[in-house]
Amino acid sequence: MRGLAGRVAIVTGAGSGLGRGMARRLADEGVAVAVLDRNLAGGEETVASLACPGLAVELDITDYAGCERAVDAVEATLGPVDALVNNAGWDAAAPFVDTEPALWRKLVEINLLGPLNLHHIVVPRMLRRGGGKIVNIGSDAGRVGSTGESVYAACKGGIIAFGKALAREVAPKGVIVNTVCPGPSDTPLFATFAGEGEAGEKLRAGLARAIPLKRLGTPEDIAGLVAFLCSDEADFIVGQTISVSGGLTMHG
Repeated sequence: MRGLAGRVAIVTGAGSGLGRGMARRLADEGVAVAVLDRNLAGGEETVASLACPGLAVELDITDYAGCERAVDAVEATLGPVDALVNNAGWDAAAPFVDTEPALWRKLVEINLLGPLNLHHIVVPRMLRRGGGKIVNIGSDAGRVGSTGESVYAACKGGIIAFGKALAREVAPKGVIVNTVCPGPSDTPLFATFAGEGEAGEKLRAGLARAIPLKRLGTPEDIAGLVAFLCSDEADFIVGQTISVSGGLTMHG
């Protein structure tokens, strides 16, 4: 893809799952990738598998000062950040009426405030340099809802709306923001959501039946679009929300 070779990208939550797939795909395109993850061992494992130089940094994205230190470390080691992929997230499945405020706050801090921290630190640097690409990983839960994920869906809906609003603010100055919404994907987060044993397998099978392609998504299904949106090929795509769900969700 045009314009990716030699660039520097941050991918949060890339110690496993979808984020690891994104980091690998970007590295395959010649991008130096910084993996920011609470699981440092997983981040280091991702970096060891990359085709280009990379850096693993332990980070809790809910810690603003920690985010600032992490971005400073990335730029000191790899160079100025050209692309930011806000992928890190977390969920716990439960009917809303069975949840407690402590869980709501945790979900909001991780899935909404955490990405805002990274935006607030990285976007000014991109603006000073005259450009950059941001890809936020939303969720189709934030577009059409999802049983047992009401607060998570609210956070992802917030990320979608925030991305559109921010895109209007910063696109005239060369910073392009878009959102990718994965559908059900075979990742460690999904395994946690679905649970173990027979109930988890039934949920997995039911979702696969509902998806027109008759399977869950994989990290590879998402990674190509993320790389595309970070590339020069997508320079005229701004403020968009794109679902990658095997046809489970279709938007006009």
